Order: sequence, then structure tokens, then C-alpha cells
Amino acid sequence: MRKKVLALGLIFAMTLSLFGCGGKEEGAASTDIAAAEKTDETEKETTKEGRDETAGSEVTTVGDSEAWVMNMDDMLAGSPFEGLTANEAYSYQLIVKSFSASFFTAVAEGAEAAAEELGVELTCNGPNTESDIADQVNMFNTAILNGLDGVAIAPSDASAVLDSLKTAKEKGVPVVLFDSGVENAPEGSVLGTVATDSVAAGRIGAENVYNAVSYKVSDGPIRIGMVANDSTSASNTLRGLGFVDGIIELGKADGYSVAVIGNEWFTKNCSDVGDESTADIIVECRVPATALVDFCASEVSAVCNKTDTAAVFGTNQTVTEGIIMANNNLQVLGSDPDTSIIGTGFDAGATIKENVANGTLYGCVTQMPYAMGYYSIATLVANNNGDETGDLPIPAYWYNAENMDDPLIAPNLYD
Repeated sequence: MRKKVLALGLIFAMTLSLFGCGGKEEGAASTDIAAAEKTDETEKETTKEGRDETAGSEVTTVGDSEAWVMNMDDMLAGSPFEGLTANEAYSYQLIVKSFSASFFTAVAEGAEAAAEELGVELTCNGPNTESDIADQVNMFNTAILNGLDGVAIAPSDASAVLDSLKTAKEKGVPVVLFDSGVENAPEGSVLGTVATDSVAAGRIGAENVYNAVSYKVSDGPIRIGMVANDSTSASNTLRGLGFVDGIIELGKADGYSVAVIGNEWFTKNCSDVGDESTADIIVECRVPATALVDFCASEVSAVCNKTDTAAVFGTNQTVTEGIIMANNNLQVLGSDPDTSIIGTGFDAGATIKENVANGTLYGCVTQMPYAMGYYSIATLVANNNGDETGDLPIPAYWYNAENMDDPLIAPNLYD
């Protein structure tokens, strides 16, 4: 068993070979650029004809598609945890950012399935919204003080859990992070991070948006909106940064000038803020005051009401549902960039799936929430059994109306 868990660096690092990301990581295993992802990465189609030929024609992934066709009947088969069972009936708690997003319901379902199959006890908890940071920290602290055998948590604010992680280490409570990492976690306080490489996943969105709308620059400057759910969690900030830096890189490769405006976190951390007055492409970054769908919709509307807006991207399920809500009033989204604003986002859920299927949304990036929850619990079990554990990178995939039923994609499109 020990050798299988140590194989994380071999099996799943191959799974997360990237086709181009920025220099920032959130705690999942570092990965290399996969040159094979595209034959000519630097050749970008900038005409409408070129865009029509390539848009939506392939499944862009972070990861090896062959390795991650999920077998819901046997999640351990072929994984680093194959053959794993708990030596004792360990007791765990899984703490999500909020159950208001069905993404985390899918995570919890995966965790509960793992608990049942591996023979451990599990409770799932989470605050009302992702903005209820203090409530989540209190849940984390209570779980630590209750002397559980382990806790899995998706931190809504990386800095807010630092003291809790220190306490967990002092009390010997194993902690696994999922969805979002904590870059400055106290040494030895985290067993591993089970998460998508957020920078690379954001870059998937950037590539698909850029390929769809960049030809429009020939008619004048264009605006691309990026709405992040928050500026505190690693998943949202780094997805947004991956998207922004991706647009910068792709635009510069085609000889365009790119400027980044709006939210201070992104203008300070992007690779090149540029000059708005001379930019061919303006990336406008916005963050709602509260991580709720209607607040996100307001930020989306502010971008989409501008006459030069060509596309808008959201960093998670809540923002993507906000894009849909805003469009219910504006009626500006569609799959043809000649006549519509291109709307893209993250994750799934019934509303998002419907709007991708009918072409209102151009496409989205999906993760593997069920697998994320399942392997978070498996990591805790392996550790309690005495095996070494580590980071577990989870792939992300681009999906649209054409590939939603693909066996690679469909198991990850939860309702």
C-alpha cells in the first residue's frame, strides 16, 4: 500500500501535464508544459474564418484524458489508493465552502461514498455562503478540538485558517485541503491538497475565449470581463489570474497590446497590467461584495452593458450562474461572437448545463468534484493507516454543447 500512495507523484503528475500556465501554484503538485497538447501552440487564429474552423473542435484538458475516465463503480481501481481499507473506524469531518453551490454537494457525495466503502465515519459541514468566512473557521476549530482522526476542508479564505492549521498540527489532527490550497500553511500542518491546478484551469478558459473573439480586434479594441467569486480563496483568485495572464500571453503572441483594469488584487498580481489608453484588449476584473449569485450578476451586468465587451468569464459555479442571471435581463449572450457576447465560466449544475446545451453559454471548465471528495477521504484514511500521502492534482476539462455527453466529461457534470 505504501508504494501505491507514494505513486501520487508518478501517476497523477502525468495526469496534470499542462499546456501553459503562469508561474503561480496553489498547493497541488507542480507540473510541466505539455507540448503535445497542441501541435503549434504559438500559432493563433485571428481571423473569423480561422476561428470558425477551430472553435469547439477539441476537448481542452488539464490532465491525461485516458487516465481520468471516472469509474463510479470502483473509484479505487487504478488510483494510488487501490486496495485501500481503513484499519479502524476513523472519524472525519469534511468542511465545504458552502452548500449553496451544488459543486460542493457533489464533493460531499464523493466523500460520503469513500467513507462508506473504506469503513470510516464522516460528517459534512459548511457555512451558508462562501463569504461566511468566520463561520467556516469556527467549524474548523470545533472539528479540531473534538479530537477527530482527520479533517478535510476547502478554505474560503487561505489566510483565515492559518492559526487553525497551526492548532491542528499541535493537536495531531491530520488535515487535507481540497478545492483551494493554502500557500503559506504552517510546515507539516497539511497532509496534501486535492485540487485542480487553478492557474492552468483558468488558462483553459482564456484559450477558448481568446480563440473565439480575438479576430474582433481588427474592428477596434475589445473588452473581456473576468468576474471572480472572491479575492480570498486560492481557487478563485488563481483561476482568475490564470485566465487574465492567459489572455495577456495569447494577445501579446499575436502582437496585440493588453491592459488589465478593475479589482486591485488582479491588477497587482497579473503578469503585465498594460496601458488601458492604448490597449487592443482590455481585461476588466470584477469581484462582488458578497459571494452570492445576485451580487455576481450585478458585476456581470456592469461589464456586459459596455458596448465593446466581447466576452465574460466566471471563476466558479456561483459566478457562472450570475452570468446566466444577468443575461436573463440583458439577453446578450450566445455562441456566435459576431452577434453576441461570449459567456464562459466554471463548473456545472443544472442551470449551467442547460445554458451550455442550448448555446447561451459558449462553454465552461469542469472539474471532478466527486473525485475530489472521494480522494480527500482516501488520503486521510491512508495517512491514518500509516502510509505517506501528498498532493493529489485533479484534472479540469473544457466542455461545450458538442462534447457534454463524452464519457470523459459527462460523469463530472453534476446537477
